[in-house]
Amino acid sequence: MLVSKKAPEFTATAVMPDNEIKEISLADYQGQKVVLFFYPLDFTFVCPTELLAFDHRIAEFEKRGVQVLGCSIDSQFSHLAWKNTATDQGGIGQVKYPLVADLDKNIARAYDVLIGRDDEGNGGAVALRGSFLIDEEGVVQHAVINNLPLGRNIDEMLRMVDTLNYHQKHGEVCPAGWQEGDAGMNASPEGVAAYLSENAEKL
Repeated sequence: MLVSKKAPEFTATAVMPDNEIKEISLADYQGQKVVLFFYPLDFTFVCPTELLAFDHRIAEFEKRGVQVLGCSIDSQFSHLAWKNTATDQGGIGQVKYPLVADLDKNIARAYDVLIGRDDEGNGGAVALRGSFLIDEEGVVQHAVINNLPLGRNIDEMLRMVDTLNYHQKHGEVCPAGWQEGDAGMNASPEGVAAYLSENAEKL
């Protein structure tokens, strides 16, 4: 489990929002929050819906100072071809965040999201739908992993960014279902008692 630990570092080739192909590292984004998400394969079924959902919310992530990175075991050339395929043809169009190529599967392996076996019977075939929220210090603060048929809720990742931002700013903890604008809670017996006295029936 990676939550509360340093996110595994990596350097890999990526297709950037302007379609430049370049080498990037997780360390390039030190000092800002990162949402790193894995998906099984380009040109598949649930995957384009997730990538487009991230893209449609990219301004919300950027407003919160978050860098989104997508990653699969495909090559940079496959990523680029998928970006150059229209959405009505099953493509993703010009998504506005980097897509990382993980051909050797080392990144997915480090984040423990590989499933299945490759043709040689070792390693792992594809990545599960893993999402990781990494803070400014490179620590994983939130992670969720879905099996292949189960698409993610991208709005939930935005909510988790908001909860982390609130905790960092106010020092309070965020109770179940917390949304931006809700009250936080002091992490003490008195704090939970005060919170529940007003909010228990709303949970």
